[in-house]
Amino acid sequence: MKRRTLLRTAGALLPVLALPGCASYYYGDKSGGGGGGLMDLITPSTIERNHRAADALLLQAPLDPAHAVLVATLVNVDRLNESSRLGRIFSEQIGSRLVQRGLRVTELKLREDVAMQRTGELLLSREVREVSRAHDAQAVVVGTYAVSTTTLFISLKIVNPVGNTVVAAHDYAMPVDENVRSLLAAR
Repeated sequence: MKRRTLLRTAGALLPVLALPGCASYYYGDKSGGGGGGLMDLITPSTIERNHRAADALLLQAPLDPAHAVLVATLVNVDRLNESSRLGRIFSEQIGSRLVQRGLRVTELKLREDVAMQRTGELLLSREVREVSRAHDAQAVVVGTYAVSTTTLFISLKIVNPVGNTVVAAHDYAMPVDENVRSLLAAR
């Protein structure tokens, strides 16, 4: 009896799990496949969590594909002038997802007019407007992270460079595993 109920429940959930997410509907899924299965809902990878966070931002702030978006390196909330490999790779994954959704993302690492630091492309609030104007950027994605003993907390925002107004925000968390620890340890 329990098995039959479990099978019915699973059968009812499968069509729902196969549906594309709202961001896919709004922006179109240009990622080339993958995702959306039952295992993704149970144990999403770090990349999937960052992609979902980018999708959540896009649902709040429809952006114009004709204008660029800048993605700044995520920084440690306690030391805003510092980042880590974790902050840099999370920014890369979020920027990748924006491109997969059809947006133009300006690669800051290739630009000479953005001061490059060992920690990555850190944009201070006073620099946002200047850099955005130079790159015709409609928005800048910024973010912070904080680490507790067991959990990594991430906060992302899309900021309008004119007036530094936050137009979208998303917070999420993930467990601190060996991968997260190694990315945090490396500068």
